[in-house]
Amino acid sequence: MKLTVLDAPSNLGLRPLLPNHIPGVFKLPKTLRALGLLEKLKAEDAGEVTPPAYSEQPDFQTGFRNGTKIAAYSEALAVKIASLVSNQYFPIVLGGDCSILLGSMLALRSLETYGLCFLDGHDDFAYPRSKKQHGLFSAAGRDLGLVTGYGPAELVNIRGLHPYVKTSDVVALGLYHDPADEADYATEAIFQTQIKVIDINQIRALGVQKAVNLALKHLEDSGIQGFWIHLDADVLDQSVMPCVDSPNPKGLKFAELREILTVLLRSSLAVGLEITIFDPDLDPEGKYAIEFMSTIIRSFH
Repeated sequence: MKLTVLDAPSNLGLRPLLPNHIPGVFKLPKTLRALGLLEKLKAEDAGEVTPPAYSEQPDFQTGFRNGTKIAAYSEALAVKIASLVSNQYFPIVLGGDCSILLGSMLALRSLETYGLCFLDGHDDFAYPRSKKQHGLFSAAGRDLGLVTGYGPAELVNIRGLHPYVKTSDVVALGLYHDPADEADYATEAIFQTQIKVIDINQIRALGVQKAVNLALKHLEDSGIQGFWIHLDADVLDQSVMPCVDSPNPKGLKFAELREILTVLLRSSLAVGLEITIFDPDLDPEGKYAIEFMSTIIRSFH
């Protein structure tokens, strides 16, 4: 694989943690680059797709905070990623928040039929049961729903390419459904689709190797041209990865994540990887960034 690193430092899809707060995930690319990511992977530098400025204000047209900006940014990101994949590169896209998935999957949809391995501590599919948040929905928490076609046309039907990935071509691997979320979010919705869910409880029951091989088999049997890997740092347990906006009380350990990534990256169908949600502002001493990056690098070897 010809590895190349592309920065997508968007924080447009996140809610502010505090009033007048700008989510710090946009610093993820700079942090990993400073630790030597490109040199250690012997990867080329694909530069950056610069996002619009973050805003806390509601966007009632799309229902999503920064929704109109996310649509435009997804288009720009898709053009770059499609070019890289078409030229036989394996892009490693450094987010940013999970809304960059729209650009990644739009890129692949413009080329052929691709699948998605969604490594995330949350399903990023369920909408709030109350519509009072309309205008302030967070695309970073609904990205899997959006790329599979559930949402406003401005976000789910860019270029008329709805959906960017079919639910039958998606594996959601590692998520934890917190019972406390059921009252406020439609957590049952993902199970009413064809998305293959292998949650953290199943990983524990099956073992990591069996679980990831099951995920890989589902993707390989679906007739796709290849698959994209989405890695949200919150798939990791909060005891080893607290530097995210929604820490995961029941997630993977670093060794387990490395084992999963190693299997996925060895597949001839894997075409790219994106990394999201790690917030350097929540890691002032930099120790979690080092372990996180080390895990990713070792997965390629």
